[in-house]
Amino acid sequence: MRVLVTGGAGFIGSHVVEALAARGHEPVVFDLREGHEVRDPQAVASALPGVDAVCHQAAMVGLGTRFGDAPDYVSHNDLGTAVLLAAMADAGVRRLVLAGSMVVYGEGAYTCGRHGPVRPGPRAAGDLDAGCFEPRCPRCGAELRPGLVGEDAPADPRNVYATTKLAQEHLASAWARSTGGTAVSLRYHNVYGPRMPRDTPYAGVASFFRSALARGEAPRVYEDGGQRRDFVHVRDVAAANVAALESGPAAGALTAYNTGSGDPRTVGEMARALAAAYGGPEPVVTGEYRLGDVRHITADSSRLRAELGWRAEVRFPEGMREFAGAKLRGER
Repeated sequence: MRVLVTGGAGFIGSHVVEALAARGHEPVVFDLREGHEVRDPQAVASALPGVDAVCHQAAMVGLGTRFGDAPDYVSHNDLGTAVLLAAMADAGVRRLVLAGSMVVYGEGAYTCGRHGPVRPGPRAAGDLDAGCFEPRCPRCGAELRPGLVGEDAPADPRNVYATTKLAQEHLASAWARSTGGTAVSLRYHNVYGPRMPRDTPYAGVASFFRSALARGEAPRVYEDGGQRRDFVHVRDVAAANVAALESGPAAGALTAYNTGSGDPRTVGEMARALAAAYGGPEPVVTGEYRLGDVRHITADSSRLRAELGWRAEVRFPEGMREFAGAKLRGER
């Protein structure tokens, strides 16, 4: 299969390219770093002849720094996706795998002891300033028990990036219905591993911590470090992309799959494991917060395992040890 990989020179995309080649496919890299702009209709159209499928990894990622970033996020993620899908429709390319994100859910799944499953609202700045980080039951104010969220849970994006990732899925779904194409969205959890971008305002938390350790500084952990996440290795994510490309999902619709390790950890636990593996200073818990962050988000990835036969292979301890010694993109 000849597969166009947008963002194919980036962190996740470069691993997808390697995984495709290892399976005997022919990956074609389409990346801004190599002068290819996904928002340019002519550039995209010229890359599609002879292509059997598209693996769309190109995106502006991370929470950003302010709402003023919104036009850039919408332009890169949503306009870029619209341009790509329009070109695919014209070229007759009918298979798409999209780099989705678990951020579309907002907060994860919660259960109240009195009221059962509930969806807490956005956390208030006043509560966060007071160090009250855990969401409360919207009906009785009691503490909630976090759990795993499934693909059928309602979307509730709580920052600009999350909103653009959900819009990408809606565009892909509309494309699939219009063309009869097959579309898969892999809703990534917190991806980490070799070639992760070094410390930038748009990097992930694992990159922030690893970059701090490289500078000889202690990782700075926001809130109290108790935020639950699913840290999934980039090679496992690349393998999920290959599995999705080789599968036969229903035509004319988008199928979403949570893509996580199935081994939830707290941010504080990850920071400590990474610092220990690197041999650097212990993390510092700051109590600071970012208003657009959610407290707990861990998803059930059993659908991906059951339907596509995929399974995360890199365990958390081994992955952290490898990441501690891996070179980050942009690191000298």
